[in-house]
Amino acid sequence: MIKVTNLIKSFLTTEVETLALNGVSMEIKEHEFVAIMGPSGCGKSTLLNILGLLDNPTSGEYYLDGEEVGHLKESARTNLRKGNIGFVFQSFNLIDELNVFENVELPLIYLKIGAKERKKRVNEILQKMNISHRAKHFPQQLSGGQQQRVAIARAVVANPKIILADEPTGNLDSTNGKEVMELLSQLHEEGTTILMVTHSLHDAQYADRIINLFDGKVVSGVIG
Repeated sequence: MIKVTNLIKSFLTTEVETLALNGVSMEIKEHEFVAIMGPSGCGKSTLLNILGLLDNPTSGEYYLDGEEVGHLKESARTNLRKGNIGFVFQSFNLIDELNVFENVELPLIYLKIGAKERKKRVNEILQKMNISHRAKHFPQQLSGGQQQRVAIARAVVANPKIILADEPTGNLDSTNGKEVMELLSQLHEEGTTILMVTHSLHDAQYADRIINLFDGKVVSGVIG
């Protein structure tokens, strides 16, 4: 499903070049749950941004379902993200001015799905995430765990090919964090492909396998 070969990403600031990714090569199979681990600054989030088509690599190849997508222009990346990639962030990234239903509905509006079908899908996923009783509430009226449930509902409502999760329990206590990981595990068991960046070895244990990064490279035997 995902294959990257010799992926390099560098950033140039004030004439100083920083190498964030240094020749990353890996594959993610359909229906896998993969955790990416490594110390702060090792390139985890940079890699996730590229795989999520939020950024381009400096060089190297990125194949999504057999299509090379690593060097698409921004407009093409945006179109490809819609309906194909769902995002779950540590900071929830909900829109304060929209209620729960409206936040989850947003990806379906972007896909120009009709109002009747949107309502059906949103109600189904809110029920599945056990948050339907909060449909008319706004993000600031929810607990952190509830906000992350809404974020997961928004990520999966369009039935994407893959979910990319960046520290999905990072802002949660242990109880809410466990509930969120159990939700992601349930989605994986139902066939969703998940790629998760995490510092937590406990969270990583929900994954089928762990990919370790260190200094922008895939390595073995490094956790942290």
